[in-house]
Amino acid sequence: MNKILIIQTAFIGDVILATPLIEQLKLHNPNITVDFLLRKGNESLLAQHPHINEVLIWDKKKDKQKGLWLIAKAVRSKKYDVILNLQRFLSSGLLAAFSNAKKIIGFDKNPLSFLYHEALPHQIGDKNSSDYTHEIERNLSLLTPLQIDRSVKRPVLYPSQEDEEKVNVLQKEPYICIAPTSVWFTKQFPANQWISFINKLTFNGKIYLLGAPTDKDACDMIVNTTKFTNIENLAGKLSLLQSAALLKNAVVNYVNDSAPMHLASSVNAPVCAVYCSTIPAFGFGPLSDFAEVIEVKEDLACRPCGLHGFKTCPKTHFNCAEKIQIQQLIDVFEKANQAS
Repeated sequence: MNKILIIQTAFIGDVILATPLIEQLKLHNPNITVDFLLRKGNESLLAQHPHINEVLIWDKKKDKQKGLWLIAKAVRSKKYDVILNLQRFLSSGLLAAFSNAKKIIGFDKNPLSFLYHEALPHQIGDKNSSDYTHEIERNLSLLTPLQIDRSVKRPVLYPSQEDEEKVNVLQKEPYICIAPTSVWFTKQFPANQWISFINKLTFNGKIYLLGAPTDKDACDMIVNTTKFTNIENLAGKLSLLQSAALLKNAVVNYVNDSAPMHLASSVNAPVCAVYCSTIPAFGFGPLSDFAEVIEVKEDLACRPCGLHGFKTCPKTHFNCAEKIQIQQLIDVFEKANQAS
């Protein structure tokens, strides 16, 4: 077992939550060669990663089927000893099955799992779960057939010295970060709620808004509407690893159930995760030493409405977000401020 490929071609957060596998494999045997296959656009997460030999990139948006065939041929040519497939969809099952690896391990939810050497369960919690398994534990379970320990509990990313230097200029005074947007509307704490929180916040420091280039307008609207003057929109101005470096030294970071939450976990940054339509019991919650979760206090029959969220509230009222009390966020700030 000298050459291993990890497959995770989903979104940013999913790649981050796969990184404990890399750490655990290297703890088990520093001489193991670990490659990682991901979708184009996520490769910067693993730039200069000290424990990865090669990052393989599948461009899903450009000629998807031809690209799948080309990346499948590339994987097969590498002659891996072990494939760990974290994805539960057909395309990744094809990549794994066609790899000719000596051992293929993945989750039984993949439609091609019958072609694996080992297929393990992947169980998502629900609102009635008092005890649930985090996605990191589910991913690490794939190491069980290899008789490898499962001691790593948090994702790990490696911002470079250049990343740290890029954000040094932003750290001259105490600051908090807010990542106000999400790909999914129902995972996103509404702009009016963020504005109310910022207006109510008593803080003698800086507020940074983080996001992708596509989030710039949404962040501009918040900046232009709030009464807080020491606030800056950084959407699209920092790379993912630079954002992680900035999150690390914040008083606290406010995020949705989205990628920035996992970025915070990867550098053990203090975090407050605001959950709207989704719930922590799904197993994707924050893992920093200081990690607080904010949810609506009322038990809504319609929540959760789905694992990933929707583009609009199915019930139109969006009570899972609008009924969260701003004081809940303020309380977390005060707790974090005391801890810092």
